[in-house]
Amino acid sequence: MSDIKKIATRESYGAALAELGETHDIIVLDADLSKSTKTEVFKKKFPDRFINMGIAEANMMSTAAGLATCGKIVFASSFAMFAAGRAFEQIRNSICYPNLNVKIGATHAGISVGEDGATHQCLEDMGIMRTLPNMIIINPADDTEAKAAVKAAVEHDGPVYLRFGRLGVPVLFDNNYKFEIGKGVQLKDGNDVTLVATGLLVGTALEAAELLKNEGINARVVNIHTIKPIDKDIIVKAAEETGAIVTCEEHNIIGGLGSAVAEVLCENAPAPMLRVGTRDVFGKSGKPAELFEEYGLTAEAICAKAKKAISLK
Repeated sequence: MSDIKKIATRESYGAALAELGETHDIIVLDADLSKSTKTEVFKKKFPDRFINMGIAEANMMSTAAGLATCGKIVFASSFAMFAAGRAFEQIRNSICYPNLNVKIGATHAGISVGEDGATHQCLEDMGIMRTLPNMIIINPADDTEAKAAVKAAVEHDGPVYLRFGRLGVPVLFDNNYKFEIGKGVQLKDGNDVTLVATGLLVGTALEAAELLKNEGINARVVNIHTIKPIDKDIIVKAAEETGAIVTCEEHNIIGGLGSAVAEVLCENAPAPMLRVGTRDVFGKSGKPAELFEEYGLTAEAICAKAKKAISLK
């Protein structure tokens, strides 16, 4: 995919906010990271609707909640580690409990943050947010999907957690791509195994499907951009029609996509399932490509899991 245009989803986030600010009464808060989260794009265009809250994430979430009670659509932004981790209590009690219209723009998620290391490589955020009632969780795969996700979040009345990355990723979808909260998308048909992927690993799963095809294995690829509420129907259908599932995520296999899919299968359509993701460990500093290899987040690793899942039928 080296010849495919690559854009970081955090860039898409900033661009979408600036565009939607023209038609919606959006207020953006940031915890002194606007250059990195790309909310500075909104700031330059609408300075009167942007507030730098400083390095005070908990206060930022409480302020966002207060603004939401006044009828505003509020985006509160920081790195995923700080947005989900440092401000959990305020998100729980001040945003989710009263079901307020606050959107959390969490950037720099996953090990693709690279050299920043374990303290900044948030691999737990989807699991943390998934436990909260009223919270929607969206993990877009590319530029097109990220922009559509921000628009969908604006139009949704209630809390939304949006997960974006630092690393440039291939643009997979065109402008005709249909995005709907809670609806997965089948990207490739197949009847031997289903690769259920989210975020950065959607493109990797598509690469894996091509490698498997060369070995005579037809893999279905399903993109789950909404981790909560998850599309149960598309997962059950895949399990019933292909008989084996492999989940793929740039997140701890505990609590994220793998856990969500396992819950669906256990209750509705038991089938062999294996998980690709970080395996209950912290990240480390390094170049993203090296870290993907280190933690088994590659097309080759997905292929190996797919073959094993098929053998378990």
